[in-house]
Amino acid sequence: MKSNFTYDLSIIGGGLSACVFASKYLQSNLKKKVALIEAGRGLGGRSSTRISKKFKGWELNHGSPNLNIYNSKNNLVLKNYIDELLENKLIKTDDSDLVLLDEELNLESIKFSEFSQGHKYHSLFSMSQLAQNIIGLNNSRGNIDFYFERLIVDLKFYKDQWILTSKTGEEFKSKYLVCSTTLLSHKRSLKILNINQIPLRKAIPQNKDKKIDSLLNYLEKQSFTPRLTFLIYTNQDYNYKDYYSKKQRYFYLTENLENKYKFERVIFQLQDNKKLGIVVHTKNIDFIDSYIKSEDEDFFKLKIFKNFNELFESNPSINQLTGNENISIMKWRASQPSGKQVPLYLQFSRKYRIGFCGDWFEGEGFGRIEGSILSALILVNKFMNYN
Repeated sequence: MKSNFTYDLSIIGGGLSACVFASKYLQSNLKKKVALIEAGRGLGGRSSTRISKKFKGWELNHGSPNLNIYNSKNNLVLKNYIDELLENKLIKTDDSDLVLLDEELNLESIKFSEFSQGHKYHSLFSMSQLAQNIIGLNNSRGNIDFYFERLIVDLKFYKDQWILTSKTGEEFKSKYLVCSTTLLSHKRSLKILNINQIPLRKAIPQNKDKKIDSLLNYLEKQSFTPRLTFLIYTNQDYNYKDYYSKKQRYFYLTENLENKYKFERVIFQLQDNKKLGIVVHTKNIDFIDSYIKSEDEDFFKLKIFKNFNELFESNPSINQLTGNENISIMKWRASQPSGKQVPLYLQFSRKYRIGFCGDWFEGEGFGRIEGSILSALILVNKFMNYN
């Protein structure tokens, strides 16, 4: 039997942008009832944490490990929000080592890159827990019903309300809708959802709303950087060669080195049980394709260990892996947007009462957490002005 749920507002996606929006929206709309619908197992999106069911006691941030806030234009809305997170002790300044590995495998502190610009902060908890704590900032958690592992596959705007249908047939009805993901608005939905029309286009036919038409045209030109993330669970006795004691340690590779070893960055994460987890990110297309086509996953895992050991062979701080470590692999459905940036004026359609937020909007935060947070804060103000 098909289940039906009715709300004032539905939010599709459970990343930081959705959590910031929900928290701030409910701060002024405490009587509203909100549904937050997420395809994954929990909150965080691309800033989430793998709490392994197979390997107990591990919490590895497998997406963005910290918050990188540039804010060169000193946007007060963004500044005040970051101050709010600091005052509530949800984040703190990240003074972890941030090191660039060059072709000679030298260690050099990064002075400027997409990972180091502006101020760096990290969560006092896991990144997924940060998303949960953001939801709870204004005591708004009780106003939200969470629906995890629900993939929305169809949208309709019928009789002045939104109707969302999940893959399992559940229907969510609401007066307002916020999409914090582009999946239902982008052509990649055709392949991922195995459908023949983009859901947002199906819900709002062409020439019915100029803003929606423009937003879809911009998204048509936007692409995404595919990524694989390898999570390595080391043995009890694995540690650094030196006496580094901070929570995280970041190693980034130059382009030439990345092409050679296939790794974009390697991030060490000290666990509460004092074990040292290692998260390896790659965006190398050939490497990703070879994994997808591989019929021998164990062989592929050994290749990861081999590349890691060659990369850090003469490093004065990093020990070699033995190959007996456990490893799991995270393949992202979507990753960092690239290409065309969507203008912020297209964030909200009054006619259809639908809003959008995420790191896919224009600005220096494009493709980063900064853009996710700022777009959510701006969208809240647009909803307030509408009401």
